[in-house]
Amino acid sequence: MRALALSAVVAFAIDQLSKLVVVHWLNLKEIRAIDVLPPVLNFRMGWNHGVNFGLFGSDSEAMRWALIVLALAICAGVVIWVRREGGGTRVMVSAGLLVGGALANVLDRVIYGAVADFLNMSCCGIRNPFTFNLADVAIFAGALGLVLFTGKTEKNPS
Repeated sequence: MRALALSAVVAFAIDQLSKLVVVHWLNLKEIRAIDVLPPVLNFRMGWNHGVNFGLFGSDSEAMRWALIVLALAICAGVVIWVRREGGGTRVMVSAGLLVGGALANVLDRVIYGAVADFLNMSCCGIRNPFTFNLADVAIFAGALGLVLFTGKTEKNPS
């Protein structure tokens, strides 16, 4: 469980620090766009009121709090599940990434009413209109890790 807690704290801290730097210190919330390494990496301010890609997006307070409760329930469910099922370090780190990223986005919803997204990446002549944040990366990596590593035994589980 130590690996879960540590990876959750690291994912949460990295996401919140990145938002502090980009959204506030670089003032992206006001200037709305910063080209970093176009078109591969740009900062574009986006406020996500829904889930991934703005799905189920709504400015209503009820939806905001429903998504907070849902994220907290999923975090609790993941922690209970991996504690019950066990698993090695890879499973615990994966669960921690998912939980830390989800809690970072929950904090955004509590503070701002929406999730602060700012990363925009495009490549190879394809323009990506969507933005995301490092919490989203952690959630995706954690979920992928759980799919790949759950049920598998490690040579040296911790």
